[in-house]
Amino acid sequence: MRRQHAAPAVIATSLLLGSVSSVPALAKQDEPVLNNAYQQWSTQTEFAAGSFAGTTIDGGAITIDAPSGTFDYTDPFGDGSTVTYDVATWTSPEIDPGFDYTQLIASWNARTPEGTWIQIGVSGLADDGTQSKEYILGRWADDESTIHRTSVPSQGDGLNFVAIDTLISYDGRSMQTWKLTVSLFRKSGSTASPSISLIGAVASDLPEKLKAAKEPSPLGGAQGIELAVPTYSQETHIGHYPEFNGGGEAWCSPTSTAMILGYWQQTHGEQYGPSPADYAWVDTTDDDPYVDHSAARTYDWNYDGTGNWPYNTAYAGTFGLESFVTRLRDLNEAEQFIRAGIPLVVSLSFKKNELTGAGYGTNGHLLTIIGFTEDGDVIVNDPASHLIPSNDEVRVVYDRLEFENVWVPHSGGVAYVIRPGDVQLPSAPDQANW
Repeated sequence: MRRQHAAPAVIATSLLLGSVSSVPALAKQDEPVLNNAYQQWSTQTEFAAGSFAGTTIDGGAITIDAPSGTFDYTDPFGDGSTVTYDVATWTSPEIDPGFDYTQLIASWNARTPEGTWIQIGVSGLADDGTQSKEYILGRWADDESTIHRTSVPSQGDGLNFVAIDTLISYDGRSMQTWKLTVSLFRKSGSTASPSISLIGAVASDLPEKLKAAKEPSPLGGAQGIELAVPTYSQETHIGHYPEFNGGGEAWCSPTSTAMILGYWQQTHGEQYGPSPADYAWVDTTDDDPYVDHSAARTYDWNYDGTGNWPYNTAYAGTFGLESFVTRLRDLNEAEQFIRAGIPLVVSLSFKKNELTGAGYGTNGHLLTIIGFTEDGDVIVNDPASHLIPSNDEVRVVYDRLEFENVWVPHSGGVAYVIRPGDVQLPSAPDQANW
């Protein structure tokens, strides 16, 4: 099965991580610790702490006020023409996560009316105290009416490189601080503006030698809880829309994201996902057209795939859901979200014999955590379950220890957190990763 995150990130992460995770709170003296720290801005007061260049806060979101310059852009997936855009920026405060970090993933919630788009950049102090350049973590828009959303290749400079959606330090290097710059673009002469309602990032120090956990993480109080998340199979979409990588095994991430949106639509209101009008372009023989819609709106034209992590949470954010990417340390932390009524999408990889009951192996895959058994094993909606094309085969129970050992070390514990704003997050740990 083909991983639905960028292949370069898989290779780089496998070099930086070892074989499995340890739990920081329980780590023994000779075991490395997985450091994760998340910081976001999503309120008027929080945004006010940043630096504005041609931007303002309107309705609790960052928008263009008076552009600070222009930018000529030739869409590499467009018709070859160059378009001039007005540009304005907002830059976050500089963040010291409390440790030198080796990876960073940014995420955002935004809307981009026709003629507008945004770019996310990151910079900071390197391990030697010098200032890094700015690395581009995405050029993004709601749809393709203005630009094709895309990651940006070939940014390595000996300090860091960008693996599709993740800033990664080269071996032996690290970063001390970070700050995000959001650039807002609109066609020159237009009065339209993108709006940014949330921007954040998780910084991680991923040790090179994480040992395989011999015992599962402690139970977290979610035993016996199962959230009623709808079941969608990615395998029922084999061959759909080749322009978005053709469905099937290529769509695990948007299928998982669509399941979360379906959950919030069923429990909190139809506004939290696409409407029939939104996916009216999908073939009427498709029983789950919202999956095709999710794939189209998460597709990264540079990566040629739908597994760009923050593109999936940004897609959810277009429906008013507060959505971000972070890294969790174990299933104990995941249980806190299930207790709060919040299902998760997580990224993992494994050989066929490493996850009992999966029936397949994968270099990278995404699925949803929806609950836990009374014994603490994890209940998931696995869109690739048994590779049988049926929504009825999606719900699976996986062994707790096996699951942790194919999740945390292989993606650093990546999780999509997607929820309505009135659903409270669980209390964060001392080293806050949400």
